[in-house]
Amino acid sequence: MSDQVLRVELLDTAREMNAIGINQGTSGNVSVRSGDGFLITPSGLPYDESTPDDMVPMTLDADWSGDRKPSSEWRFHLDIYKARDDVQAVVHVHSTFATTIACLGKEIPAFHYMVAVAGGKTIRCAPYHTFGTQELSDVTVDALVDRKACLLANHGMIATGPNLKKALAMAVEVEKLCEMYWRTLQLGGGPVLDDAEMDIILSKFQSYGQFAKKPANQ
Repeated sequence: MSDQVLRVELLDTAREMNAIGINQGTSGNVSVRSGDGFLITPSGLPYDESTPDDMVPMTLDADWSGDRKPSSEWRFHLDIYKARDDVQAVVHVHSTFATTIACLGKEIPAFHYMVAVAGGKTIRCAPYHTFGTQELSDVTVDALVDRKACLLANHGMIATGPNLKKALAMAVEVEKLCEMYWRTLQLGGGPVLDDAEMDIILSKFQSYGQFAKKPANQ
C-alpha cells in the first residue's frame, strides 16, 4: 500500500474515532506501519483541520520528518512496533468507559467470554506513568504481551491490529466491554469465568471468523 493511501487511511481513522465517540478533541493518537517505519498523527492538531500531508513519518530509530511534530505519545507506538511484528496499526483513545476503569487501576477480568477478543483471559491495565515518557512506553509494551489491547492507568486505552480498520474495531470492542464491566460493578460485581473455560474460548477464537479457503476437516 502506498504512503499516500496510508496517510489518507490514517487521517480517516483518527476522524472516525472521534465521530463514533470513543475519543474527543486532540486527545488520543493513531499510527500505522509504513515501509521500515510508521506514520503517526501530529501533536495537538485537530483532526478535522488536518490533511493527509500532516501525518508524520517516523523511523524505528525515533527520527521524524515533515512540517509537523509527531504525537507526544510516539514512544509507545514506536516500541510496540519494535516489540511486535504482528502489529501493523495502533489506536490510542481516551474513551469514557475504558478510561473510567483505567482510573480505578483495574484490569478487565473474564466477566464475559468476549474479553478473549483482546487475546487473553484478562485485559491488563498498565501502571500509571506520565504521558509521552519512556516509563509509560515500557509498561505499555509489558501489558500488551500476548494481548491486542490494554488499559493505561489514569489515562486511557490502546488497541492494536493487523490494519487500521481492525485496530479501531478492537478499540470499539474493548470500550463496549469496559462499559459492560462498569455496569456490572454498579450492581456489586459478579462471577468471572475460570481459567479452564477461558482456555476453551481462546482456542475457539483461533478459528473464529471467515477464511479465504475452508480449513481442512471443517
